[in-house]
Formats: sequence, C-alpha cells, structure tokens
Amino acid sequence: MKEQKKDSAAVSELNVVPFKTRMRPYLIVAPALIITIGIMIPFVMSIYFSLTSYSFRMPTYSFIGLKNWITILQSSGFWKSVWVTLRYAFFSTALEMGIGLGIAMLLNNLENRFSKILRVVLIFPLMVAPITATIIWQLMLNNSVGIVEKFLNFFGVYNFPWAASASTAMMTVVMIDVWVNTSFCMLLVLAGLQSLPKSPFESAKIDGGSAWFNFRNLTLPMLKPSLYIALLFRLMAALQEYAIIFGLTKGGPGDTLMNLSLTSYQTGFQFQKFGFALPYILVLWVFINIVAKQIVKRQRAAQRLASGQDEQ
Repeated sequence: MKEQKKDSAAVSELNVVPFKTRMRPYLIVAPALIITIGIMIPFVMSIYFSLTSYSFRMPTYSFIGLKNWITILQSSGFWKSVWVTLRYAFFSTALEMGIGLGIAMLLNNLENRFSKILRVVLIFPLMVAPITATIIWQLMLNNSVGIVEKFLNFFGVYNFPWAASASTAMMTVVMIDVWVNTSFCMLLVLAGLQSLPKSPFESAKIDGGSAWFNFRNLTLPMLKPSLYIALLFRLMAALQEYAIIFGLTKGGPGDTLMNLSLTSYQTGFQFQKFGFALPYILVLWVFINIVAKQIVKRQRAAQRLASGQDEQ
C-alpha cells in the first residue's frame, strides 16, 4: 500500500504542469487579442456615431438612426466621390502593376553591374513620403520654373494645365502615385520571379519555346501568387489614398478629385459634422473588405495551382 501511494504521488507530481507552461498559450495570444480589441473599439464607436448627430460644434448629440446614411446615399456628391475613388484606384494600380512587372522581368533577365545599380536607384521613390513626393512634383510641374515644363517646351507644349484643370487633374495625381509606388510592385514581383524553379524554363528552352510562350504558360501562372499580393497591397492603399491628392489640389479643382477619404475629412473636420462624415469611411471599409477577400481567395487558389495541388 505504501508503495502504491508513493507511486501515485510521483505520478501526480509529474502531471502537475508548471504555472509558466500553463500561461504560455495565453501570453502568445495576448498581443493579438490586445490589437484586435484596439481595432474593434474605434470601429464599433464609428458605427455608433454614424447613427447620431454628433458634431464638434455642439457638446450634445442625439441618436438619429439611419438618417445620415439615407442622406448620403441620396446625395450626388457621395456617388461622385465613389466614382473618383474607383477611377483613381483602377488607373494607379493598373499602371503600377504593369510597369512594375515589366521592370521586374527586365531586371531579372539582366545579370550585370548596371542592373544592380538600377535596382538600388529604382527603390529611391519608395523611400520618399507621398506628401514630400507631391511637393517635389509640384515644383517640377510648375509652369514658370518646373523642369517638366521646360522639357515640354522643346516639343512646342507651353503652360500645360496639369492639376489646374479638371480634365488633367486625375492624370497628374495618378502619375505621382505611379512614380512613388511602382517600386513596391517591382520588388514583390522581382522576388517572385527569382523564387521560380529553373527546370521548367530549361525544358522549354530545349523544346524551342518562344519567350511569349514561356511567359504565358510558365512565368505568369507560377507568378500569380506574387502578383496577387502586390495587387492586394496597392489596391487597398489606392482606394484610401489621401496624402497625394490632398497635398496636390486638396480635392480640386472644384470637387474633381474629392474621393471618399477627402470627402470624409472635409465633412468631419472642416464642416465639423463628425457623425455625417463617418458613413463615407465605413462605405470605404466595405469596399476594401470585399476587394481584399476576393483577392486573397484568388491568391490562395493560384498558390495551390502553382504548387501542383488540386483546387479544393
């Protein structure tokens, strides 16, 4: 009996898990939980205040339900801001992805000192803050002292309107965005290209496959996961772009470049209608959430296909 008691006591001591070991899973989860709570609190508050008449002008406010949402959805200004947001996101992202892919493939095929120097130089715009890049481009596009204006003068073009005209303002901000962020797409695509296996390309070369054949049937299918990642980050950022547009024209001329972010800022902080401004941001969140989910879904499917797994 004594020996059995000793054995049971020894087993119970072995089954006792130290406090640090028991707390380890909670400590690992704690940072993610804190971040989630920190995100959810302002998100829930923004939904609540969008249903109120909250304003910086008045200390009191009242619950008005969906009145702000109904007013905004019936406003032509809201739909124009949606259209501006979508146009800006489409043109800037499409150009950045296309140019980034082209430059990445060029650098991937070049293995010399010039390509190494070019890789470093092309990263420079990514190191510049968007608002700083906007100020630089404002000086470069100036009709009096701008270097771009002087260059256009050689071709007989004088006093090009750039951001001063409603017909060219969108082109101007997209051009600045492309200059700043193309390097980001280029880096992601270049990393994807350098991670591709060499054996399929060597086999295609032996079989006499053309460059277009290799790109369409080998490079592009295997590169899709990297392309979707670049598309995800750039499209999300373009949909909520604020700094470049505000720094260049503050949404002008007129309301030409008033996207959802700028309209929300103007309504909330300039007109001090905070409750009325929040639906703009929440609608933008819905857009980004839907787009992000679709891109992530396609990226995972492309990753399974690129690794040779069947899509489930």
